[in-house]
Amino acid sequence: MLHVNELTYHIEGRLLLDGASVAVPAGHKVGFVGRNGTGKTTLFKIILGEINTDGGSINVPASWRVGAIAQEAPGGPESLIDHVLSADTERDQLLTEAETQEDPSRIAEIHMRLADISAHTAPSRAATILAGLGFSEAAQQQPCGSLSGGWRMRVALAAALFSEPEVLLLDEPTNYLDLEGTIWLQNFLRNYRYTLIIISHDRDLLNTSVSSILHLDQKNLTLYQGNYDTFDRQRREQQALQLKMKKKQDDQRRHMQAFVDRFRYKASKARQAQSRLKALSKLEPVAAMAENQVAPFLFPAPKKILNPPLVRFEDAEVGYGDITVLRDLNMRLDPDDRIGLLGANGNGKSTFAKLLSGRLSVSAGSMRHHKKMDVGYFAQHQLDELDPGESPYDHIRARMRDSTEAQRRAKIGALGFGAHLADTKAGKLSGGEKARLLFAMASFAGPHLLILDEPTNHLDVDSREALIHAINDYEGAVILISHDRHLIETCADRLWLVNKGTIKPFEGDLDDYTKLILSAARAERKAAAAKAKGADVPDANGSDVEATPSEPETTVHNGIELTPQERRRAAADARAKVQPFKKKIQQIESKMQKLNEILSLIDTNLGDTGLYEKEPDKAQQLVLERGKAAKDLQDAETEWVEATEALEKAEAAVLAVQA
Repeated sequence: MLHVNELTYHIEGRLLLDGASVAVPAGHKVGFVGRNGTGKTTLFKIILGEINTDGGSINVPASWRVGAIAQEAPGGPESLIDHVLSADTERDQLLTEAETQEDPSRIAEIHMRLADISAHTAPSRAATILAGLGFSEAAQQQPCGSLSGGWRMRVALAAALFSEPEVLLLDEPTNYLDLEGTIWLQNFLRNYRYTLIIISHDRDLLNTSVSSILHLDQKNLTLYQGNYDTFDRQRREQQALQLKMKKKQDDQRRHMQAFVDRFRYKASKARQAQSRLKALSKLEPVAAMAENQVAPFLFPAPKKILNPPLVRFEDAEVGYGDITVLRDLNMRLDPDDRIGLLGANGNGKSTFAKLLSGRLSVSAGSMRHHKKMDVGYFAQHQLDELDPGESPYDHIRARMRDSTEAQRRAKIGALGFGAHLADTKAGKLSGGEKARLLFAMASFAGPHLLILDEPTNHLDVDSREALIHAINDYEGAVILISHDRHLIETCADRLWLVNKGTIKPFEGDLDDYTKLILSAARAERKAAAAKAKGADVPDANGSDVEATPSEPETTVHNGIELTPQERRRAAADARAKVQPFKKKIQQIESKMQKLNEILSLIDTNLGDTGLYEKEPDKAQQLVLERGKAAKDLQDAETEWVEATEALEKAEAAVLAVQA
């Protein structure tokens, strides 16, 4: 078990942790959340022993290894696969010793230990992880130094995953991944066998890959059971209750103070006044839990609506010089389209975004669009292109030359930059603040088309929700390139797949796409395992890498030999048992949503303090109704957990038959 005991830490005079404590049981998967700048990364550094605390301690069992992504991206001539394999230091040391050791007894011990740690499967496991993170078999043999910074960080992530420490600390691991890599990582982390703590603002990752949420708030740590959605609901309920308690106490304090002020100098009431004065001094204040509100994002509507189609492609091609990246583009984009682009990094998503934004031109075919079409373009690399010496106000002033000082200040305030931030140099802004400035600049003129390339990388969970609201309120067309599944699911109406040098509509939802990605990952895994054994197998694209073994005549399942036909029939029967559980879970989730809506409505009514005086009977009835709805919700949640467990068992049965 990992213990954080009474931890206190200051940085530059600011208190980040104040007697913070938490215990994380062995094997737990924990999502670590909190506002940017509250100290999450600092706590990781303390656990890793990189910085010293002002007080308290970190206790980890002596035999446990604590691992994290290396801060420096790997470079140099070492190949990707060799770098990842070297992360298992024990295997490296044993293999080196085996080459020089002459003592037969020690040689035997070395080989026994190599067998215990499954050293013979290490190349296959390393290749599988690299493939899941987007590296082809050929790329895995390339030197680390040949990669760009983002791809090197993927290699560093692969090394951390491969080393399998007893405590794995991951700080925003999806920031350098595309959606495909994120889907693979979610599945990998869900099955990680040791303790895992992830700093992440990716809501989907926190809902699918962890079983607890660790919240850093007001310099303290609180561990919640369940995924992020469960934590978010519990936190909001606590905030509502805490705010009610604070209001009630403030009313009580004012009433007592008024009595003291009125009667403290009156002889007949002096004793009572003194008594209330003592009670007032002992009345511990209730801290309001509500966190700072996130300023909304604002995307102005287009000044003039254009007739459809906004853009039409006919047999278009685009690329760089003599290299064609995308061809056979035949599609149209309408003024109200919301499209999510799918496809692994390197397939051409950013090239297509540059084509739409006018940064590239078609090399063949045609791209027709309105002459008055205005395009707003946001890309994560633009954060580094901001002039570090100019403030947000300077950037907005350049776009409002004919406006008054008051108008400019009002505009910059509406964009979420208060008096202090408005005049802060861009070089001193946080990543999230720079992103907010770039959103404002990209959408300033009210574009007809807004292209957002990885817009959430530097935003916390609440800011991402604010961005979702802004996109959904925006009246123009949107192209989304993102690894944030929650963002795509809530904002995109259609999906286009960028693959094999072209773009086609994807007929399905993100669940279907997830299955496609995981199926390809399984094919890669089988290919890597078979290659390690020297067998010929087809790769994920269906072409033969080496010959695949023929299907066995019989398979043993639950002690019974099954023919291939019987195995397929058993798998079909097992899959049929999965559907009722899925349907039941959907029904329960619908019920839970309605109950949450009822509770929200009741809480809104109960929040009216005048209700208790004007209609006490109605207030009492609402309290009773709330109690019943809360109990029904609790029962539904229990039922949901049971149904989910049953679904997992049914799906495991399918996998067992198919294995």
